[in-house]
Amino acid sequence: MLKKKKTEVYALGQHISMSADKARRVIDQIRGRSYEETLMILELMPYRACYPIFKLVYSAAANASYNMGSNEANLVISQAEVNKGSTVKKLKPRARGRSFPIKRSTCHITIVMKDISLDDKYVEIDSLKKPKCKWKKKYKVTAYYDMYSSGGIWDKK
Repeated sequence: MLKKKKTEVYALGQHISMSADKARRVIDQIRGRSYEETLMILELMPYRACYPIFKLVYSAAANASYNMGSNEANLVISQAEVNKGSTVKKLKPRARGRSFPIKRSTCHITIVMKDISLDDKYVEIDSLKKPKCKWKKKYKVTAYYDMYSSGGIWDKK
């Protein structure tokens, strides 16, 4: 009996207190990217949703290194999804004995990482590449075109 190697790990964050749409705006930027590139993107984005997502990506990478023994350079975010969670409802007292409802929304974030060194598809793609011919040399000539000194429309007064 053949045993299939596990190539995916995940991290799940539940009841994160932010709107699912705000978290989805950040998740759409990191889906399909490598682990190291994702950390750089999340550190430089100016959104509040970046910090909990950063912690989840870091946790998923720690799960991959502990459970599968994989290197962080080989990790890719294969799936990232945001689901709507429960809504906390409160009442705020207002003037003249009235009340105003406050709805605090939460979301559930799932990050799934895949180790591309253990995946068979990526190994097959590398083996299908054609070997490069060493005797064919292609010379490329790069011509720089300076539009300011060429006598074009910019020189007319």
